[in-house]
Amino acid sequence: MAIQLVKNASATIASNSLNNVLIGLGWRAGNSFDLDACVFMLSNNGRVVSDDYFIFFNQMQSPDGAVRHQGDNLVGGTGQNDDEQIHIDLSRVNQQVEKIVIAVSIYDARTRGQNFGQIRSAYCRLVDQGSNEELMYFDLSEDYSYEISVVMGEIYRSGRDWHFRALGEGYQEEIDGLCRRYGVTVN
Repeated sequence: MAIQLVKNASATIASNSLNNVLIGLGWRAGNSFDLDACVFMLSNNGRVVSDDYFIFFNQMQSPDGAVRHQGDNLVGGTGQNDDEQIHIDLSRVNQQVEKIVIAVSIYDARTRGQNFGQIRSAYCRLVDQGSNEELMYFDLSEDYSYEISVVMGEIYRSGRDWHFRALGEGYQEEIDGLCRRYGVTVN
């Protein structure tokens, strides 16, 4: 049975026994919405180790091979399954990485007049890839009527263990704004 997390709650996900996890992200939205999942792999200063540690639909794997984006779902939000997925091998994460931030942004939201208040049933779940058991589930139940990006959660180191924290932090920035926030060079 999965742990149901609420905003700002955290739980341990791995010690030496669990390394391969899947982050499943889902939502219900109209066909005109294109949501994009991305990952920022941060050092202890809260910024990406390098631009190569920003994982998204145009850069689908981290240099250490630890994080793999499964691709952009251009018509997500219509079914019952995850709309986008991220695979993470915690045993391969670069030692400089202290935090793995998982975010979702609405593509071209300002132009289209879209926001997360129009999205229903958004969630983030963490699955043990070995057993396919859902370990944690975070339902984004707040009203985000002005936000166009949401940091769903983060995986962070604490000693020898990895933990997941449900965040649900909304921003009025598209993906480029999140990139600047986390130190990714934006052209």
